Formats: sequence, structure tokens, C-alpha cells
Amino acid sequence: MPNDDTIKLLRECSAGAEMAIASINDVIDHAKEESLHSILQDYLTKHQTLRDEISKKLDTYHDDEKSPHPVAKAMSWTKIHLNLLMDSSSEEIAKLMRDGCDMGIKSLQQYLEQYPTANAETKKLTERLIAIEREFHDKLDTYV
Repeated sequence: MPNDDTIKLLRECSAGAEMAIASINDVIDHAKEESLHSILQDYLTKHQTLRDEISKKLDTYHDDEKSPHPVAKAMSWTKIHLNLLMDSSSEEIAKLMRDGCDMGIKSLQQYLEQYPTANAETKKLTERLIAIEREFHDKLDTYV
């Protein structure tokens, strides 16, 4: 049976992946450049794949996924949609997604420190999510 830190870290990874998926879905239809749209689609798929892996892991522990906090999700949605109303350029989309990556990386790093006794497999999964966020951030550099 996994310890509490393992479950809590998996839940935070679940919420983080869900937040990323929701944010990418919020902007993807606004991406007019095919290259940007392709990057968004690629990282949407990567986040969905990892989210599914996290979900399966939680299922094996007989635990539920954690949804992003409703206030955080609403604030993200509002920021994205207000900014896109004023400017839906590739640069603005990239900035919004990069901001999200930065917040995700910071949060996940904090959770790794907050749950130090999580098992090694869960820590590696968290590090993979952080790596996806870093890669996504770097791919978006060409647009800002």
C-alpha cells in the first residue's frame, strides 16, 4: 500500500495535467499558424497520455484523481479568454501557455519537496510531467 505522500503527489500531478489540458484546449482553436497549432496538439497529446497513466496509477491504489481547484481553473480560463479577446496572435498564445508552464513547473517542484516520502515511481512520474512542461515552454520560445 502506498504512503500518503505518494497518493498526494499523484493527485497533484493529476490536477496539474488536467489544468494543462484545459488550458491548451482553451487556446488551440485560436492558433492560426499551423506550426503553433501542431505544437499545441503535440503537447495536448503528451499531457493526455501522462494524465491517463496517472489515472491508472491512482486506480491501482483505489484512489480518485484530483481536479484542479475550481478557482484556479476559473482564473486561468478568464485570463486566457480575456487576453485572446484583445489579442489572439501566436505571440499572445505562446505567452499564455508559457506562463502556464512556469506555474506548473513551480507547483510541481514544490509538491516534490512537500511530499518527500512519495515512492520513487511517483517522483519519476512527477519529473516526467515537469520535463514535458519545460519542453513545451522551450518549443514556444520561437513565438515570443
